[in-house]
Amino acid sequence: MSYLIKGDTGNWEVVIGLEVHAQVVSQAKLFSGASVAFGAAPNTQVSCVDAGMPGMLPVINGFCVAQAVKTGLGLKARINRHSVFARKNYFYADLPQGYQISQYDQPIVGEGTIVLDMPDGSTRTIGIERLHLEQDAGKSIHDMHPQKTFIDLNRSGVALMEIVSKPDLRSPEEAGQYLRKLRSILRYLGTCDGNMEEGSMRCDANVSVRPAGSNELRTRCEIKNVNSVRFVMQAIEHEARRHVDVYESGGTIVQETRLYDSNRDETRSMRSKEMAHDYRYFPDPDLPPLIFDQAFIDKIKASLPELPDDKKERFIRDYALSTYDADVLVAEQENALYFETVAKGRDAKLAANWVISNLFGMLNKQGVAIADSPVKAKDLGALIDLIADNTLSGRMAKEVFEVMVETGKAPAMIVEERGLKQVTDTGAIDAAIDQIIAANPDKVAEYRSGKDKLMGWFVGQLMKATQGKANPGLCGELLKKKLAP
Repeated sequence: MSYLIKGDTGNWEVVIGLEVHAQVVSQAKLFSGASVAFGAAPNTQVSCVDAGMPGMLPVINGFCVAQAVKTGLGLKARINRHSVFARKNYFYADLPQGYQISQYDQPIVGEGTIVLDMPDGSTRTIGIERLHLEQDAGKSIHDMHPQKTFIDLNRSGVALMEIVSKPDLRSPEEAGQYLRKLRSILRYLGTCDGNMEEGSMRCDANVSVRPAGSNELRTRCEIKNVNSVRFVMQAIEHEARRHVDVYESGGTIVQETRLYDSNRDETRSMRSKEMAHDYRYFPDPDLPPLIFDQAFIDKIKASLPELPDDKKERFIRDYALSTYDADVLVAEQENALYFETVAKGRDAKLAANWVISNLFGMLNKQGVAIADSPVKAKDLGALIDLIADNTLSGRMAKEVFEVMVETGKAPAMIVEERGLKQVTDTGAIDAAIDQIIAANPDKVAEYRSGKDKLMGWFVGQLMKATQGKANPGLCGELLKKKLAP
């Protein structure tokens, strides 16, 4: 169902394009050898190039170039073997050169696509307009002194990939799906860690609205530097509603850059939106065109990992998983690897259920990443083996799992220490059934007179008598025989 905003004059459609700034995973900056490690003391990772000292010349980081090409291939995009770095001129205190080295009309990566898996099972293909390399600016810090702004240049010169979507998104939910899918692809590729909290992935959202059914592209506003998927969705929803209110009151939308205040759930004007000519782009005279051959691209292509879409198809085909389960399991590479370790040689659907419902539920509750899970994949697989060979019932397995979470012990050790083996000895179960029948003749008579629902009561009594250790399936079979008229 399409997302529409209801207004007094009719329904309005939202048109959204996203610009994602993804920090390249590398050891050094784009044009200098300075470190990019997160969390260093202010201004301790700054070269003379990063500080904009006179006479300092940038030198391209070849690894960052390879990372950009790798990302383009992962987005099924066109790789441009000839690209040009340009100077984007503007003046901020945290931009020491007085310009940003970026790419303008000749980027390293051209058009590509991302396929979104929507919650209703449908898919949406979103176009990628371009990916270009650029250097980051420094950071202005306004809350350390009442009258002064402090500058930290540690980020100055850090390599960014700006990934620009086409205006194909039509709802805040689609924008959220797009960001999650893009982050997943980047993490699989190892080209960006996608950590929005640390600023290594930031999003600018371009938002406009139009009457439902129209194909026009109206004036857009850019919401700058939003640092979480949830906030991007909230910002888009608020900004789209603001546009509708302005149009329906007879006003005009002004193209501008706005900031989102998550505490007040509102956007505020930051500055008028600059156009390309305002930045006075021109090719950087210190950097020659970036040129590489097809062999360079082919070598990188050969190193690509199995990406989320391909892995999802394989999980559905080879493990007979539902689309939903496959989507959940492939969203993060570590999750998929964990699942495959658990599922190897076992019932894949049962493995998926334990990983998604029990393991992920526990990790979310504890706020722990799967890499730090107290339950290792081999141990969860061993627990499923104990269910398969009837050592444990499903209920007992959940009890063992809880102890595994608390102690990190292997399931076999827990079963041995706590005497939790499932009772499958028919003689022992028969004896317990005989005692229950002898003690409850009235219930037996009611069951034999046609009250079949009492079977559940008898099973409950039997499980109680065996301290929950009896095999439930076996209990049902033996009770039916014993209670038969």
